[in-house]
Amino acid sequence: MTIAQKLSFDVQLSDHARTAAEREQVMANPGFGQVFTDHMITIDYTDGEGWHDARLRPYGPLSLDPATSVFHYGQELFEGLKAYRQGNGSIVAFRPYANAARFNRSAVRMAMPELPEETFVESLDLLVRTEQDWVPTTEGHSLYLRPFIIATQIGLGVNYPSRTYTYLVIASPAASYFAGGVKPVSVWLSTEYTRAAPGGTGAAKCGGNYAAAFVAQREAVEQGCDQVVWLDAHEHRYVEEMGGMNLFFVFGDKLVTPALTGTLLPGITRDSILALAADLGLETEERLISTDEWQAGCESGELTEVFACGTAAVVTPVGSVKGADRAWTVGDGTPGPVTMRVREELVGIQYGARPDTHNWIHKIV
Repeated sequence: MTIAQKLSFDVQLSDHARTAAEREQVMANPGFGQVFTDHMITIDYTDGEGWHDARLRPYGPLSLDPATSVFHYGQELFEGLKAYRQGNGSIVAFRPYANAARFNRSAVRMAMPELPEETFVESLDLLVRTEQDWVPTTEGHSLYLRPFIIATQIGLGVNYPSRTYTYLVIASPAASYFAGGVKPVSVWLSTEYTRAAPGGTGAAKCGGNYAAAFVAQREAVEQGCDQVVWLDAHEHRYVEEMGGMNLFFVFGDKLVTPALTGTLLPGITRDSILALAADLGLETEERLISTDEWQAGCESGELTEVFACGTAAVVTPVGSVKGADRAWTVGDGTPGPVTMRVREELVGIQYGARPDTHNWIHKIV
């Protein structure tokens, strides 16, 4: 049971924080998830006591017993979001309370303690305020935030979930996902492997979903494609996700996206695009869409664009599709006007170039 007491963070600053010159050198070409800031957040949880020992501390290795539960049974989950430096110099996050809510939904599915939403957001705010010099000023760059929780009980019993946990937040300056501009990706339809099944963990953001996906992603690359597209577990007929991203299909002025059946991750970016569609004069529909409809729509011209969406890349156009016995092109294979319009609107809100009419922007500094 989660105990929702108010926590105070103990702050311990690093004696070895990088200098401005060292930081500038690192941030000149940070890549994605390759380098990390000087500090991190940790909060511990114990059954009966709840959350305790909230700290901002120097970034560094964890000391864990080899029999720690997370190593053996994979009881863990994570989130991902970004801090942006806007044109006026302020530093903001995009919909962090939505991430907090999804974090707790994942926790319930994984039999882990929920973290109070205010504590989740406060942990992000504290880390970003401390590391504000790590938030890039380069256009398209951001500070990627990774909150996560691991089971820390020592022992190999499998009859009950862990009774102790540690929540952490680390931060990593990130370059634009698209080097040299937005480029369409090619996708492989996976019919041999399944990401998630009804009653499984598809709607939870847990590491096991991603570990199980690597073999299919490797297959996609071997087939000459950039990404794998997951299909339903029962018939391998209906489209679910692309890698770790949600998908949208453009039929004229309508955006169609696979319905949330419990096997898909309910993306924050997906939800935001559904809300933005009305602002852009677009209809939306959440329903099943099959690979046959996808192919037929592209061949008839009724389906003109397809794009994936997620925190890392925001919006990614899909240019071509390949399966075991077929292949086709989406539109003319280039990023379509609706795709780019949606992307520009969303990125504009995040960086402060567009009005935030939905009150999604959370100011930190």
